[in-house]
Amino acid sequence: MGRGRAPRDDVAEVLVTGQQLAEVVDRLARRLTADVGDKNPILIGVLTGAFVFMADLIRRLEFPLEADFICARSYGDGTAAGDLVIEMDVGRDIAGRHVVIVDDILDSGQTLGELVRILQERSPASVRTCCLLDKPQARTVEFEADYVGIQIPDRFVVGYGLDLGYHYRNLPFVGVLRPEVYRPAQD
Repeated sequence: MGRGRAPRDDVAEVLVTGQQLAEVVDRLARRLTADVGDKNPILIGVLTGAFVFMADLIRRLEFPLEADFICARSYGDGTAAGDLVIEMDVGRDIAGRHVVIVDDILDSGQTLGELVRILQERSPASVRTCCLLDKPQARTVEFEADYVGIQIPDRFVVGYGLDLGYHYRNLPFVGVLRPEVYRPAQD
């Protein structure tokens, strides 16, 4: 992000407006209420990108629930996904509980698929996944979320919790940056 430049000036295109995000979160909250509203679920947000979405989502859920977070990173050789490392684990015992993993975006499916596998090893009653954004064209493994907010094209997006170099998370929409913002100029 350039010095002195407002983050919104860096945005080439808004893919999902703030109004559309609110409608998507409302729809997902209704579906979760119907499916797990009577199960006192544990919603587990995947840090750090999902924190804005999760905050908005749980404020719309009017049933007993618990909220927790997990921070997982995939470390590879810099160009390919590697083994999943849990940097911060959930603080609750999930055995016998209904779990909903809440994530910001479903790209390759590798991280979320591995998180589901890891959490299922802890004997929950069920594990479901809820993603705000889905890029099915980016999938490298067979994985589909149980609840999907909106499908978007396979483009790098920021805003509403998603970042580039820890910036742009505070944008109230999901957008695509101008290429010169994330691609260095060629001499």
